[in-house]
Amino acid sequence: MRRQNGLMATIGFTNALSAEWRRRPWWMNYTLCFCLFMTFVYMPFDMFVKPVAEDQEVWFGFLLEGWAAKLTEPLHWAIYGAGAYGFWKMKSWMWPWGALYALQVAVSMLVWNVIGGSIVAGTASFALFMIPTTALYRSRERFGAH
Repeated sequence: MRRQNGLMATIGFTNALSAEWRRRPWWMNYTLCFCLFMTFVYMPFDMFVKPVAEDQEVWFGFLLEGWAAKLTEPLHWAIYGAGAYGFWKMKSWMWPWGALYALQVAVSMLVWNVIGGSIVAGTASFALFMIPTTALYRSRERFGAH
């Protein structure tokens, strides 16, 4: 009987998880997973393990290094955490903020590459990052509908 209860609990969990993933299109689930990774794996490593001398953060296309980068890491951590929570719960405030943040990333990629001397790479990366930006902007009805 105990084994059957365990199996039923596993099936119930699997069904609940499948239903949760079906709430979002694949690309939004990917974005959720990216935010979860950044929140629970990378940002804690970046803040607590990586030496200050190796720290780098990019804001609006400008590279910050050392203590300037270290001091802005909590803001990146908060953004990824908010994104993870917002995508998981499909919160209404994710529209337009998710799209605006994605737009900021696209512009940052353009600026960062142009500063680095490559308008071609900047334009290509801007165009690439505009794909999820546009998709997020067009997803207003998905947020807050539950």
